[in-house]
Amino acid sequence: MNQTIEKFISGTTFVLAGVSKDSRKFGNAILKELVSRGFTVYPVHPSLDSVEGVKCYRSLDLVVEFTQSLIVCVKPENAVSVVKVAAAAGFKSVWLQQGCGTEEVKAAAEKAGLEVVAGKCILMYTEPVGGLHKFHRGIVRLFGKY
Repeated sequence: MNQTIEKFISGTTFVLAGVSKDSRKFGNAILKELVSRGFTVYPVHPSLDSVEGVKCYRSLDLVVEFTQSLIVCVKPENAVSVVKVAAAAGFKSVWLQQGCGTEEVKAAAEKAGLEVVAGKCILMYTEPVGGLHKFHRGIVRLFGKY
């Protein structure tokens, strides 16, 4: 496992940008799963008061004091602005969840001075890993891309 991933997951608290009113969206699945694994997650959404029973914050600047690790799970066309706002707010590292971590987004995050993990699923790396994520992690390890 690379050092950036190890450093990111060594904490027990994350901010999550990309939750939705729609409980079927992947940002909500990440929130539910991380909370069930014992992590503290601060979801951010500009118009929600809570999501999946967890208090939601309106902007990144309101949560940077809790942790400087941000998981980004938004549409690619919104991700560049999210990483720029995150850097300005004082975040130090971002996990660009699969689907939003395009080369453009990754480059914008790096240019903003953020440590970046891109193209990997946070649920494959935060213990305890089970089910499909455990199987997928085994395959990734087998082929050396862990």
